[in-house]
Amino acid sequence: MTARPSFRLALPAERRALEDLQRRASLVWEEDRDALLANPDAIELPLEQITDGRTIVAENVGELLGFAVVLRRDDGDAELDGLFVDPTQWRHGIGRELLEQSERIAASEGAASLWVTANTRALGFYGACGFVTVGEVATRFRPAPRMRKSIDAAR
Repeated sequence: MTARPSFRLALPAERRALEDLQRRASLVWEEDRDALLANPDAIELPLEQITDGRTIVAENVGELLGFAVVLRRDDGDAELDGLFVDPTQWRHGIGRELLEQSERIAASEGAASLWVTANTRALGFYGACGFVTVGEVATRFRPAPRMRKSIDAAR
């Protein structure tokens, strides 16, 4: 990738393409593959997360490179509900930039913290981005680290 990606809100017509991107990114890891293939509904992007303006897309000249979903929590904080980058674009900074875009949205809505239930493969990434592990939660397939990052509401 030579040009820096641009960021915008996802469009409803992109839902399937985003789910396909999530599937490609998720099936890379052998430990997840069988469970995901047996439960294809685990890779579904609810349409309301797009229509409510909760899904941020990274693109370059019309090519979808990744996306993130940031949701409001009842306590006023925000939840990073998904962060996926096409495997062909890994290690180009797209995930970090999507995270920064998510933080901006969360901060603009008054959130003091951004929370994520992390894939263990992404612990290094989230740690490098300022998240700290605060516990562990049960997920559909296995326990996962629960992480939090304080964000600056003045962004």
